[in-house]
Amino acid sequence: MNNNKTNIIQSKDELSNSYKSYYPIFTKLLHEIEITVKSKLKTHSVPTIKTRIKSFESYYRKVIRVQPETLYKKQFPVLTDLIAMRIICPFLDDLSIVEQNLKDSFSILEVERKGAERSYSEFGYESIHILIEIPKKIKETVPLKRFPEGLVCEIQIRTILQDAWAEVEHELIYKSAFSPFDLPLRRKLASMNASLSLTDILFQEVRDYQRKLNNELAKRREAFYRQADVLTTDKINAKTEISGTMDSYKNIASSSPYVKGTIDDLILEAIHAQNNGDNENAISIYTRIISSDPMPSKQVLSVMHKHRGMTYFAMNDYENAIKDFKKSIDYNAKNYHSLYYMGIVLSVMNKEEEALTCFDRSLAINPYQAHVNYRRAMSLYRLGKNEEAIAGIDKAARLGLDDDDTRKLRILAENCLGINN
Repeated sequence: MNNNKTNIIQSKDELSNSYKSYYPIFTKLLHEIEITVKSKLKTHSVPTIKTRIKSFESYYRKVIRVQPETLYKKQFPVLTDLIAMRIICPFLDDLSIVEQNLKDSFSILEVERKGAERSYSEFGYESIHILIEIPKKIKETVPLKRFPEGLVCEIQIRTILQDAWAEVEHELIYKSAFSPFDLPLRRKLASMNASLSLTDILFQEVRDYQRKLNNELAKRREAFYRQADVLTTDKINAKTEISGTMDSYKNIASSSPYVKGTIDDLILEAIHAQNNGDNENAISIYTRIISSDPMPSKQVLSVMHKHRGMTYFAMNDYENAIKDFKKSIDYNAKNYHSLYYMGIVLSVMNKEEEALTCFDRSLAINPYQAHVNYRRAMSLYRLGKNEEAIAGIDKAARLGLDDDDTRKLRILAENCLGINN
């Protein structure tokens, strides 16, 4: 008999009683760890967090299977996954972010990447398993005398699809005590696993594309509004000088980082070109999409004419900008963005009555546009309709737009009415 063992082995009932006495401690510790983890995660999307305490039957079977020698000891046998947490993320790139967040927040005992060594022809779930030491601050939330020696917490990090496959695999393979020796069946399982892995990759690519597109669109909108502001500010007695509005983008690398091919890729390339100040190339790409055969849907054409109109505006080609915005509205009468942009261009061209019509039409479709109310108020001020202008400024403020420009416009309109005299 080994010197570390006694002649008495812990019975199942004894272990069960110990397990039950510790269960409230496990529950408390896991709850506190979950609160801490939630406060430390800094992912782009909100992950789902699940916690679990291993059931006694599952715990007992595993102790007998993997560490039976501990049954000869007096203390409670501890498994690394006795208390565990699963963090389920929508996208692949969230996994590394979560892993780093955990490394920054806890003392890490072990990191295991399950499934990473498998080839495409093999099946089996993928998951990152991290063992963390339970922080001292959390240990102090329970009586230290009741804290099981060696207790750690296992945190698994998976995507939604990895988690789904793991759950199905658990039902098919492990819970059924079934091992698929049949080659065709193994191939089917491997094929399903590969399909889910590929889907994860495709989801990530779609997300990356959306992120790049949103970044480029934000830059483009900023440049459009900045140019509109510079061209119209002098009309309300501002002292800003008009200068080249795209200059801030000239120093950005001129080569597009996006793969060419689909309409989505072309749109990204066009917006990227415009943000770099390469408006001629942007116009060429938008025209290529608009003129493509087969003809794109009306929705796509409406968006393309809107984008091309904004590019013409950046080139100070107001007539062609107006034509494109009108085309955009022809293809989609509810495109309130195009109506708003057309109103801005008409206002820059001193066609305030026409601009007001566009702003009104845009607000009729979507009345919750603070900036449209502000632009409308600006046109009203220029037409000498100061009371209506002040009412428009009030609407913009109620919708959350209350900055220096709106306050300056209010003062000018009130001065015209003699309110501040």
